[in-house]
Amino acid sequence: MMQEILSKTSLLEWFGVFFSVVQVLLAQRNNIHNYLFGIAGIVLAMFVKFNAKLYAEFTLDFYYLVMSVYGWLFWKFGKQQTETPISFTTTTEKYKATGIVVSAFLIFYIFLTNYTNSDVPLWDSLVTAFAWAGMWLMAKRKIENWVLLNISNFLAVPLLIHKELYLYAALTAFLFVVAIFGYINWYKILKQQKNA
Repeated sequence: MMQEILSKTSLLEWFGVFFSVVQVLLAQRNNIHNYLFGIAGIVLAMFVKFNAKLYAEFTLDFYYLVMSVYGWLFWKFGKQQTETPISFTTTTEKYKATGIVVSAFLIFYIFLTNYTNSDVPLWDSLVTAFAWAGMWLMAKRKIENWVLLNISNFLAVPLLIHKELYLYAALTAFLFVVAIFGYINWYKILKQQKNA
């Protein structure tokens, strides 16, 4: 079984997963260079997911690409031209994140069911909607990004297995665990910032 899984895994998938693992480990440690590895992993994932007919996830990866560039610039400079500190979301940002989840889900579900040959439009749309909001919060350096990204990860693992993208399913399970530690680490940093 393992031999069969490995034989179905493309070189693009291997490299995409490698760069993504490095990215999430650096993000979990609050290292700004996570975005550079993330960009490389995202571009490779876009090719793989498009070929697997995961169109919402493909657009999610395109969104990740844009948000990674934005996030890198925001983390590096922010509004004060200094590194932006980690913070909790405001009430307004919570409403915006909820709006992103709901609107992204509706847009993708309608698009996938009416204009593509996707066989998993509901599932693909849910995974993508939560990830869009989570990535937006990460780019703004909000601690709750880890929660929304983990909802997406939880839903994505069985979807990727269904699509026989086993390496990406394993990566996503790994990301789920790392996100838990990411939240814990960011919370410690947040407390240190408040005490400083």
